[in-house]
Amino acid sequence: MRNRIASLALAAGLAASSLFAGIAAAAQPLVEAAWLKANLGKPGLVVIDLRSGGGATREDYQKEHIPGAVFSDYAKDGWREKINNVEGMLPPPEKVERVIGALGIDNTSHVVIVPMGRQALDMGAATRLYWTFKVMGHDEVSILDGGWVGWTRELGADKKPVNPIASGGVSPQARTFKANLRSDMLIDADGVQKAMARGVILVDNRPNDFYVGATQAPVADAPGTIPGAKNVPESWITGNNGGTFRTKALLSSLYRQAGVDVNAEQISFCNTGHWASLGWFAASEIVGNKKTLMYDGSMAEWTKDPKRPIQQTIKLN
Repeated sequence: MRNRIASLALAAGLAASSLFAGIAAAAQPLVEAAWLKANLGKPGLVVIDLRSGGGATREDYQKEHIPGAVFSDYAKDGWREKINNVEGMLPPPEKVERVIGALGIDNTSHVVIVPMGRQALDMGAATRLYWTFKVMGHDEVSILDGGWVGWTRELGADKKPVNPIASGGVSPQARTFKANLRSDMLIDADGVQKAMARGVILVDNRPNDFYVGATQAPVADAPGTIPGAKNVPESWITGNNGGTFRTKALLSSLYRQAGVDVNAEQISFCNTGHWASLGWFAASEIVGNKKTLMYDGSMAEWTKDPKRPIQQTIKLN
């Protein structure tokens, strides 16, 4: 009897390990709604409701959300902070560890980030968090392609979404998350200047009006772009500026159209590292160019020093 109990315990342990391994193995950059639906509730899976990046509130989340998903406020929960008078920067690892752990995430969790999915702008909240997890050394992270809009798009005969929706809130049990900082993924203004001197391609992922200097972001001290940068607007990254990412082939074609060698070393930037995270995600995670970096400080940091060069195609004054 004792041997039978031991055998059953071993079998259960192996089954659980196999189940978790199956989830971990599926930690691709993008997952589809069907995959998430099939894996909801499985051990090790943590779904982050990040619709706040698209204007949703905690009350919206409590009204309806993907079953088991935990809510996080993109702007208020500590994912980004003001450092050296530069807005939207990556906080120190110990702070990010607390933010992640408070969501019930540890180093074994497979995280799936669910943005609103209406446009590229709110998909940028997901790519920014995805980049943050990668910088913190956590590879088991994915984004739900299509976001919440995609999750609720398919309706049944009763005109209700076929994918499950829950109400109320989920209070996660805090866990310990330990960062393993990948400093090689980070680059500051001095690093950008050195890269420029080596001929590294700079990719401005802002809308064209920012790129040419017709529009100036409030966080930037001057209009225009970093000299020599190519423009791949954030709206190019998703289909029709919506919530679904373009394919590798189409993104490669669009990058070439912008004069960017998709296989070359490159640095993505924007105003504060939000739109740039879309560019980094497209180049690094979809196209597969691991020689891509994201300049976190972007124009908010670059323009703080008047000695740094600015290229302004259109001068309004």
